[in-house]
Amino acid sequence: MRKYVIINADEVDSVDFSQVDETSADTIRYSLDGSQTFVKFDTDTTPSFLEGKTQYTHSEILTVMATDEWSSDPNPLGE
Repeated sequence: MRKYVIINADEVDSVDFSQVDETSADTIRYSLDGSQTFVKFDTDTTPSFLEGKTQYTHSEILTVMATDEWSSDPNPLGE
């Protein structure tokens, strides 16, 4: 099951991109103010650099991405 973890932008340098689905710091999405981003992974074992951080399911991260911090679209789901 895919899991998502939000991290602070200043933590991107500590991400081991071989352990997450993103390929580099250039391929991740940032919050509108640039202070946070997220990574996702499919393994049952949490990468060590993400230990202790809140993990989200796909539906949970979609809810977060629809907030004003992450989306300027007033209708992000096209409804």
